[in-house]
Amino acid sequence: METAVGTAPTVLVVEDEPGIADILRITLSYNGFTVHCAATRREALAAVRQHRPDLVLLDVMLPDGNGWEVCRALRAEHAAERAAEPGTDDLAIIFVTARDAPRDVVAGLALGGDDYITKPFGVDEVVARVHAVLRRTRRDTGVADRVLRHGDLEMDEATYSVRRAGQPVELTPTEYNLLRHLLRHAGRIISKEQLLQHVWQYETVVPSTVVETYISYLRRKLDRFGPPLIETRRGVGYGLRAVEQA
Repeated sequence: METAVGTAPTVLVVEDEPGIADILRITLSYNGFTVHCAATRREALAAVRQHRPDLVLLDVMLPDGNGWEVCRALRAEHAAERAAEPGTDDLAIIFVTARDAPRDVVAGLALGGDDYITKPFGVDEVVARVHAVLRRTRRDTGVADRVLRHGDLEMDEATYSVRRAGQPVELTPTEYNLLRHLLRHAGRIISKEQLLQHVWQYETVVPSTVVETYISYLRRKLDRFGPPLIETRRGVGYGLRAVEQA
C-alpha cells in the first residue's frame, strides 16, 4: 500500500458502532489523515481494494463476521500482491476492540495485527498509536539499497524481502522490523526495553509479553529453513547467534 510523497496517509476505520466510527473519523481527519469507513466485514474487504489504505483500524466484533477473519484475508491478499510486486509497502493493521483478555491480544498479534487498542480508549492514544505503527511499517528509504546478511539469512531492504537458505520468508511488518533491528545489531544482545523503544517506538502502552510473542513468531518462521538463529539471554535480552553457531 503505497503513499506518494507529500500526501496524507489513508486510514480505513472498520467499526459497526456509528458513534465510535464518527469519533475516529473526525479525530483522524483533524490530525491530517484521509479517512474512509466501513461497518461490516464485506465492506471492509471492498474498501481496502478500492481505497488502498496505509492502515486499517479494525474492530473485532462485526455484524457479518469478525476482525480476525478480515485480518487473515488481508494478510493473504497482501502476501500474494507483494509476491507479484516486491516493492509494495505493507498494510498496517491495528485492532480496536472491547476484548481485552490477554489471550485476545495474543490472538490478534498472532494473526498479523501490528497493534491492539482496547475500548474505551482516548483519542490521543489512537492518534499516537497510528503514527507509531505507520513509522515502523513503512520502508526506511534512507537504506533502500542495503542488503543485510547473517549466515544464510538475507534481508533486502529495497524489496522489503527476507530469505533464509534461499527460501522466501513471509513476515508481517512488525516481524520484519524486529528482525531488521536484530540484523543491524548482529553479535549483540538487545534488551527487551531497547526493542520496545526502537521497534515499537513506545514503551509503556504495549503488553509486557509482546516482545516474547514476536520473537516466538520469528523463530517459528526462520527455523523452518535451518538451525535456530535467535538467542535468548535470560534476564538480558535477545540477539542473533554467531554464524558459526547458527
